[in-house]
Amino acid sequence: MSFPPRSRARSRVDVSGEESRAKAVAAATELFALAGYRGTSVAAVAARTGLSQSGLLHHFPTKAALLAAVLQERDRQDGAFLAGGTGAPLGWAAFDALTALVARNSTRPGLVGLFVRLAAEAVDPAHPAHDWVQQHYAGIRTWLCEAVRAGVDRGEFRPDTPVSSIVSTTIAVVDGLQQQWLLRPDEVPMVAEFEVFTSALRARWGTVGRG
Repeated sequence: MSFPPRSRARSRVDVSGEESRAKAVAAATELFALAGYRGTSVAAVAARTGLSQSGLLHHFPTKAALLAAVLQERDRQDGAFLAGGTGAPLGWAAFDALTALVARNSTRPGLVGLFVRLAAEAVDPAHPAHDWVQQHYAGIRTWLCEAVRAGVDRGEFRPDTPVSSIVSTTIAVVDGLQQQWLLRPDEVPMVAEFEVFTSALRARWGTVGRG
């Protein structure tokens, strides 16, 4: 192995395969959001992608593998956005990052719809996304708990801040606003409503301006 490692030149086949996989993930995201996992067929994804069914199965041997790729891409995008290249934000910065993510999601109804539908379907332990949904909530809960505790240690939050309650409520507000926004996008200003919520949190549990 050379040091530094040299990147391998990609052939036209490599590039074509990557493009096909990316198109398939994008198509599956749209269809899963519209019809759910069980309501979407491999044939429908292949048709939307412009591949034969056998061509799609070459890249993703099963529908569950395709779903896994969709969820991994969603996590990759959201994780990179929240970290912003500097690591997971802590303290009130975590809530600022969540507000920015809510604003970003307001431009991505397909991904929001996918998550809302899958989160409901995957309550069933037999659903292929069940483990992912559990890990998703465990991950965001762990991060937000660490963020609030760090805020307490820094003096940004009051010492008696109820960490677990704030985290559970924040997750519920984000999910609830997304669902209402999907149903009534012209009537539910998702970003503004979340900002009202975070402002109330700061007023109740923040230390700025307190004697």
